[in-house]
Amino acid sequence: MARSPFPVPYGWFCIGWSEDVAVGETKPLQYFGQHIVLWRDEEGASHVQDAFCPHLGAHLGHGGKVLGCEIACPFHGWRFDEDGNNTLIPYSSRTNAKGKVKTYPSVEVNGLIFAWYHPDHVEPMWEVPVVPEFNDPDNFTEPVHRIFQVAAPWQELAENGVDAAHFRYVHNTEEVPELVEYTTTGPIANMKSKQLFPTPRGVVEGYINSDSFGPGLSVVHFGGIIDTVLMGTNVPVDENHCEMRFTFTVRKLGDDAALNSSVGAAFVDEVTRQVREDKPIWENKAFVPRPALADTDGPFTKFRRWASQFYTTPVEAPLDFYPPDGSYPAEELGKSASQKYGSAPIA
Repeated sequence: MARSPFPVPYGWFCIGWSEDVAVGETKPLQYFGQHIVLWRDEEGASHVQDAFCPHLGAHLGHGGKVLGCEIACPFHGWRFDEDGNNTLIPYSSRTNAKGKVKTYPSVEVNGLIFAWYHPDHVEPMWEVPVVPEFNDPDNFTEPVHRIFQVAAPWQELAENGVDAAHFRYVHNTEEVPELVEYTTTGPIANMKSKQLFPTPRGVVEGYINSDSFGPGLSVVHFGGIIDTVLMGTNVPVDENHCEMRFTFTVRKLGDDAALNSSVGAAFVDEVTRQVREDKPIWENKAFVPRPALADTDGPFTKFRRWASQFYTTPVEAPLDFYPPDGSYPAEELGKSASQKYGSAPIA
């Protein structure tokens, strides 16, 4: 059984927060199994390009300079514009049309910088959405950031989202989400769940609504105690490693900055704790192509069918499972399995 059969998926991927790169700055990065450079021109626009100069291969992110709306190679001063075109060879009267730097389509939205990756260089197939709460400073708190490096492929992390039963055993939570609906439309997957939140004043009924836009972005709305929004992003570093970023905001409770901060911090701390508990499982588990599932496991088949569209090389994994074929001992039948153990019907 292989640990991971997955190649790097295609899609929009977050490669940084807006504040990660200042005007006039270049930043070397490694994602998609590639070396890339992120730079911000003097008009404030961010750009993502292949890191190596097509002249003699110098790394544009190590010593490259931003000059106006162009980036200059540190080796021989060749300049390239936002589309990768060679605009100047300082010791020649001519440019070189073949000396073009590969440019990744990119957008900067919700305080994040996204780059589009496709191994066959296909243009973007959907858009990154604007998330209103991250553009509403009057009503929502300043975003809080967390970042994690995980030695596992994107799909293993994302599959956690449909696996509610693990919350009880990995995270020791008293209540687990109850799936209401899971639907997919093209690159978008939507999951609606009910959630009971324990509080000092008793249990509060709430909800979790999650929208995934391809493999790189999930926007999760939590309601019940206080409106909280999470943007979760995964970017593949290579086939077997990814970088997970969380960006949180919470609806303000009036003008009490300390109260707003404490409520947000408690939520961030809980999510961070859960990721740290998930991480050793993600990094050491194997991918089971045809899992043996319980009748109350989540919609693994629907998720895997949706996820399979983001690979240009087919993943050798059947989209079915071994259904349960036994029963509980008589003494276990006081509660239904879904109440006692878990999640939602498999589908």
